[in-house]
Amino acid sequence: MIRSAITISLVPEAHGGPFVFCDDLKHGCARAAALGFDAVEIFPPAADALNVKELRALLQRHRLRLAAIGTGAGWVKHRLSLTSADPAIRARARDFIAGLVDLAAVFDAPAIIGSMQGRVEGDVTRRQARQWFAAELAALGARAGALGVSLLYEPLNRYETNLFNRAGEAAAFLRRRKISGVKLLCDLFHMNIEEKSIPATLRAVGRQVGHVHFADTNRRAVGFGHLEGAAIVQALRDIRYEGYLSAEVLPLPDAEAAARQTIRAFRQLVTAG
Repeated sequence: MIRSAITISLVPEAHGGPFVFCDDLKHGCARAAALGFDAVEIFPPAADALNVKELRALLQRHRLRLAAIGTGAGWVKHRLSLTSADPAIRARARDFIAGLVDLAAVFDAPAIIGSMQGRVEGDVTRRQARQWFAAELAALGARAGALGVSLLYEPLNRYETNLFNRAGEAAAFLRRRKISGVKLLCDLFHMNIEEKSIPATLRAVGRQVGHVHFADTNRRAVGFGHLEGAAIVQALRDIRYEGYLSAEVLPLPDAEAAARQTIRAFRQLVTAG
């Protein structure tokens, strides 16, 4: 069954980014539940910034699940990446993500590697960057697998990274390197920029899809752009996807409106379909 989720960012430095609710975990969970979402996707400043007991109580009170935990604060706050030329930075990035993998696993949820993948730059060759990245993904994927969860890798568009931009090449990289414990996060906004056909790509990488960011072509809530949502949802059904459609979208015209439009679109495309 495909389920709905919405994002909550607790990272002040990420203000202005594609997160529906910001700064207030209690409010975000309460609104998510009131609007009928199945789960929340949380972006914390670090693993120790979330109180496990408090989060568990909030999720239980509102009958929500934790869809995923984002690691992007490692880049936004500390400029850590898994492909930095500095081995000390790579090690700090690995430790930062590992803490969030462990935290997410407490709730049977995956952690996401997006912006912390870094990019090919300076004197670092593409081959070297990808070797470092493969090694880090393998280690973190094994850690997640040992805890009974997946690690999510999100290919980003060309304006955010030059490591991998298309889901197909990222999927092939994971297979070729025999990296276990890692699934793809397919973000519809990034895919709209990079893929010839989102539905065809989803079908091609089907078994490796672990999570979907539910965003329209303009990074607003689905229905506020021109995304062909019905064809995408049909492709997800065709690959028997049973994860979340999680709204990583701009809070426009405001957070409440973005959340309401997201759940409206989800119901029209998934529940009613």
